[in-house]
Amino acid sequence: MRGLPLVPTPVPVPRAVLLAGPSGSGKSTLAAHLGWPVLRLDDFYRDGDDPLLPRDDAGRADWDDIGSWNADAALKAVVELSATGRVQAPVYSIGEDRRTGWQTIELGDAPAFVAEGLFADLLVDGAEEAGVLKDAIVLAPSAPVTFARRFARDVAESRKPVPVLLRRGLRLMRQQPVVVRRCVDAGMRAMTPHRARHELATANS
Repeated sequence: MRGLPLVPTPVPVPRAVLLAGPSGSGKSTLAAHLGWPVLRLDDFYRDGDDPLLPRDDAGRADWDDIGSWNADAALKAVVELSATGRVQAPVYSIGEDRRTGWQTIELGDAPAFVAEGLFADLLVDGAEEAGVLKDAIVLAPSAPVTFARRFARDVAESRKPVPVLLRRGLRLMRQQPVVVRRCVDAGMRAMTPHRARHELATANS
């Protein structure tokens, strides 16, 4: 009796560039400049009605709390994309506080892909253990610049009411050094967006 044919196990390949940094630090802009496929880690936020979603003192969803993000699902997607060259990823609407659909991300001929998001540092150990980590970078521009860029973006995208965005922006500006230090402690390299763009582009030219 012949046995069942063996199904090849995808071989992990170090293609994932984990990119972290405070909200508004330029992660999406850097990823777009590189021209590589992008896995948006912010799409792995929990839905607004998820009982595991942390809330602030006023009962509002706290999107800056680590618990608001599904790290297990994000890591699984990073490993799958690096190992197989393709993954189905969620599409999340910050304004609606929920997943609104799915998208297919493919590597094609790209030498790597960028997995970018506020909590990318939480994936460093798992991606390294899985053999898919190519690099891990945290962007660290000046806090006032980050504040201005974040506020303009959030207002333009109508993410939340302006007073909410202003209060959140000031709080995040004060917390920016803590975020960068947390990422460095997780094994990421801190650098400006300009330097990160140059290093990543030249390393894969």
